[in-house]
Amino acid sequence: MKKAFEFLKQLEKNNTREWFAAHKAEYEAIVKENKALFNQIHAGLQQYDQVPGIHMYRIYRDVRFSKDQTPYKTHFGVGYSRLKPMLRGGYYIHLESGNSFVGGGFWGPDAKDLLRIRKEFEISTAEIEKITSDQTFINYFKEIKGDAVKTAPRGFDKNHPAIDLIRKKQYVVMRPLTDQEVFSAGFPKEAELTLLAMRPFFDYMSEVLTTDLNGASLIET
Repeated sequence: MKKAFEFLKQLEKNNTREWFAAHKAEYEAIVKENKALFNQIHAGLQQYDQVPGIHMYRIYRDVRFSKDQTPYKTHFGVGYSRLKPMLRGGYYIHLESGNSFVGGGFWGPDAKDLLRIRKEFEISTAEIEKITSDQTFINYFKEIKGDAVKTAPRGFDKNHPAIDLIRKKQYVVMRPLTDQEVFSAGFPKEAELTLLAMRPFFDYMSEVLTTDLNGASLIET
């Protein structure tokens, strides 16, 4: 990862197609090493969860609707998806000098899923509070993060005790990592353990999103 981070630092300073073309062989060698690392973590996850999908994100930026016209990202990322429709939540690893993290959750739930989550928290937060107050969760993630609407969503009481959870548009957790932690020999295992620490959160949210408010399954069998 030291080579990868050095490449990204140079790319940040020289974010042009000409520079990238001149260093394409170096980039491809780093991608090959990254793929081996990400596959190693995937294999570890598969021992404890059903994670059929692995997606290494391309370094090329979509600049069609962006004021920032630099053509390349200055980080590497990989996502791991669980077996849908029963298992919800996505795992993610972001590698960037000075800004690496292991995270996951529900980054962009559709309107139906978001309403179902909010309705669940409107009824009770006992289960989610039990999960987020567990010491393992606190040690890894501290809290659930995510963008939120400014006031109460339509149809919800702005004075509800759980309004901070109800206001969220995303429900994600993250563990920041220093460069030295990423460079360490134990990084793959530590990343795997961090991802697996999300399981109680994922399993609860999966139950919510696959049942109605009466607890009846929404999954056709």
